Amino acid sequence: MPRYTVHVRGEWLAVPCLSSTNTIEWLGKEAVRRYMKNKPDNGGFASVEEVKFYIRRCKGLGLLDLDDTVGDALEDNEFVEVVIEGDIMSPDFIPSQPEGYISLDGNSLTTEDLVNLGKGLYKIKLTPEAETKVKKSREVIERIVKEQTVVYGITTGFGKFARTVIPNSNLRELQVNLVRSHSAGVGKPLTPERTRMLLALRINVLAKGYSGISLETLEQVIEVFNASCLPYIPEKGTVGASGDLAPLSHLALGLIGEGKMWSPKSGWADAKYVLEAHGLKPITLKPKEGLALINGTQMITSLGCEAVERAGAIARQADIIAALTLEVLKGTTRAFDTDIHAVRPHRGQAEVAFRFRSLLDSDHHPSEIAESHRFCDRVQDAYTMRCCPQVHGIVNDTIAFVKDIITTELNSATDNPMVFAEREETISGGNFHGEYPAKALDYLAIGVHELAAISERRIERLCNPSLSELPAFLVTEGGLNSGFMIAHCTAAALVSENKALCHPSSVDSLSTSAATEDHVSMGGWAARKALRVIEHVEQVLAIELLAACQGIEFLRPLRTTTPLEKVYDLVRSVVRPWIKDRFMAPDIEAAHRLLVEQKVWEVAYPYIEKYRREHIPESRPISPTAFSLRMSADDSHDHRHQNEL
Repeated sequence: MPRYTVHVRGEWLAVPCLSSTNTIEWLGKEAVRRYMKNKPDNGGFASVEEVKFYIRRCKGLGLLDLDDTVGDALEDNEFVEVVIEGDIMSPDFIPSQPEGYISLDGNSLTTEDLVNLGKGLYKIKLTPEAETKVKKSREVIERIVKEQTVVYGITTGFGKFARTVIPNSNLRELQVNLVRSHSAGVGKPLTPERTRMLLALRINVLAKGYSGISLETLEQVIEVFNASCLPYIPEKGTVGASGDLAPLSHLALGLIGEGKMWSPKSGWADAKYVLEAHGLKPITLKPKEGLALINGTQMITSLGCEAVERAGAIARQADIIAALTLEVLKGTTRAFDTDIHAVRPHRGQAEVAFRFRSLLDSDHHPSEIAESHRFCDRVQDAYTMRCCPQVHGIVNDTIAFVKDIITTELNSATDNPMVFAEREETISGGNFHGEYPAKALDYLAIGVHELAAISERRIERLCNPSLSELPAFLVTEGGLNSGFMIAHCTAAALVSENKALCHPSSVDSLSTSAATEDHVSMGGWAARKALRVIEHVEQVLAIELLAACQGIEFLRPLRTTTPLEKVYDLVRSVVRPWIKDRFMAPDIEAAHRLLVEQKVWEVAYPYIEKYRREHIPESRPISPTAFSLRMSADDSHDHRHQNEL
């Protein structure tokens, strides 16, 4: 009995067809009927008969004649979409327009490249040099098989079974069994973006030419990536040595046409059908190729790549948000004086202090708020404002350190055994061990967390009238309105949760595989919890951003500096001022989205770089998206709080 997978308003429905003489119109009505059955309000329809629609193929987007029979027009398990009149066509089926190709050679992939590949902005191709290396590496494997040489993972079992020799007649079955048995992960599947990153990174490692995979198989893997056919990969199950075996096995399982797979055209379905829908065939594994696909640290590293990029983005924007808070709390910029930071010349500290000066220098950007308290009797600010360069600075330096580790790992061969074509031999080693990225990502979580810890204390100062000289919880008619009271509690809860998440996972190790793999990195959890920590940091800073902008409302008609007014305008374009209590969660989400999309940085960046050019003439602009730490030689001084000692 033929079966068709039908997309109706964002949902995928499996529709069996008893007769091939049923029409395309029948298929559409049956899909709509099943869609209505799943909806409490029948999807807004009174009956199937009133629904006007047309049907098109998911592959190629060709329209189908409603009078044709399914037997004549469709293949078994073909994917089609029902487009209901009046609805906007599903954006899932608008063919993506990648900006071009990224050529992979196993040596030059950057963290920015991998994130962009995850977003689907580029397709992949190999460099000619990579193709040559892959071919030569495969020749070594073919010789080993032909000569029946005993080599781990090629002609033997795995782990505890490394001494079990496998006859040549079973070598292909050995590789398939490896992939099936090791596909033992649990938990939610990786998102499409993270699965693309994982697949792209594995391709990059294979392109180095030390894995022994055939060029034919590698080209098939690339075709799967370029079609955005993404296997179901549970997020849990790796101990980070011998590589990320479970998640990479799930990746390989989809490539051989087993398990589940997703694509924008098909949704979730059996892998073999998704591949067929894109004109692709399942991969047939040759000797060593199953092991080549699953042995490495790519799960840890790809998630770590996202973590380090998001960490860099939020660290840059944390400086801007803190500067806005300092303005609202009527702080001084004297603590950011160039000479102070020149005598403790950490790169991150100097760069953060420079950013504060570029945003707050009242000689460069006149501020009516700053002028209003020029002659106040305050001597110095609280640590949460005064020490931002020292606290934010080490976060920046931590990110730079971790990014260096992750970038090296992106372009490292992490298989076992390694195939050295020049020496015409294989060597067993331990490059699959994930300790490097595991330790680095534990360090990243600890470092970036501090941005939230200090931000939460600034939120407290904004909300506490005894510290801010602003209305309690930043709202009028306190008591009737609670304002930012619970938003601050949310920030405190996230910071507290981070404290537990910052416990290093890499200090743990459990022996596996009958004590053959007796020390592991636990890097998979290090990567996943680093991402959770960073998301919490983003959310806490989103709350501070909202609170600081709300504080501005109580200082009007006074205006802050031009760049900070631009930040205020950006926030007000998505969140209106808080006049009386309302549903706050959407406001926090809107501010969080601004930070994730780096909109706050984009607004402030031109002013920061203009200030840099004027005060450091020989400097070059820093990319608005690239993480960079630059020493500042700015010798300007702000003159706020003239009577400060």
